[in-house]
Amino acid sequence: MVAAIEDLGGEAIVDGADVADWDQAEALVARAVDTWGRLDTLVCNAGFLRDRMLANMSEEEWDLVTRVHLKGHFAPARHAIAHWRDRSKAGVEVAGRVVMTSSGAGLMGSIGQGNYAVAKAGIALMVVQAAAEWGRYGVLVNGVAPDARTRMTEGVFYGDAPVESWDEKDPANVSPLMVWLGSSACDVTGRVFEATGGQLKVCDGWQHGSVISVGERRFAVDEVGDAVHRSISESPDPAPVFGA
Repeated sequence: MVAAIEDLGGEAIVDGADVADWDQAEALVARAVDTWGRLDTLVCNAGFLRDRMLANMSEEEWDLVTRVHLKGHFAPARHAIAHWRDRSKAGVEVAGRVVMTSSGAGLMGSIGQGNYAVAKAGIALMVVQAAAEWGRYGVLVNGVAPDARTRMTEGVFYGDAPVESWDEKDPANVSPLMVWLGSSACDVTGRVFEATGGQLKVCDGWQHGSVISVGERRFAVDEVGDAVHRSISESPDPAPVFGA
């Protein structure tokens, strides 16, 4: 990868830090700043799978996946914002960009991937939370939920790449969105986009459904069931869980 970047006229270094380790993530950010003088863009993309139905999942499988996805996004982002906040408070104009990687599983759920889905859902909300807090320092935060063939999905969701036809699931198809979100051209924040092939769409999170009110008093227990069913019936149906 370094050679490919250098062949195109860029500069790159390799770092084998564990991004879910607090101190290593801090050193990773510091190395980038020391090498190039400042940090412009952080892309968080670390992850792996330990698929299992929730009823059969071990504590280790839960902890491993949530650690690398959730903490592996938060730790480097936390140290990156410390750099940007210091520069902002010193009067330096900051144009920081953070791109986090969620998943359709995190937006809709996915049977047999409870640990992964929960972690990716947390990342989607981390995008919203960080964007709301970090905009004051000149930092925009967005997320991408790629639908593509990778080492994690090949053989599970997708087969081999087609030889002669358009490869809709080629992960390179998602790259232009990642590049734009990480660039100075990006002018949006706090949004998560699902991308596959030649398509992209913004994804909205939890929204309020129909409000059922009994006025200025609390519900009686025997009123709750009817109110619940009325609110559900008067609201849009939720998206189905993958595999359900």
